[in-house]
Amino acid sequence: MPFVLRPYRRFPLCCPVTYHAGLSEGRGTIWNVSLNGWRLSGDLPLRVRQTGSMTIKLSNHQNLGVAGAIVCWVKSQEYGLETLVTEKHTHCQLEHFGERVVLEPTEVIHE
Repeated sequence: MPFVLRPYRRFPLCCPVTYHAGLSEGRGTIWNVSLNGWRLSGDLPLRVRQTGSMTIKLSNHQNLGVAGAIVCWVKSQEYGLETLVTEKHTHCQLEHFGERVVLEPTEVIHE
């Protein structure tokens, strides 16, 4: 696999997620996030280039909705997803989250 420089910094995160691929629904955990990508582990198998949506449940009772994401890599039950379509509100929340992690870099934030 060729070396690829990520355009955005990744930040640690541990949140439950519900995701959809076609008509199927899976549940899992988001482990890290950037402005355009996610690392997900879950119970619904995904394939490279498969698209779907997901809802991330934050501990403050808010949800982040990603209307479209594509699977970039698969390793067992872990997946690398690139965001294709998201609401502006979700993008703003991710930017705010990134700023918080930069200010508090020593702890993993459990939203």
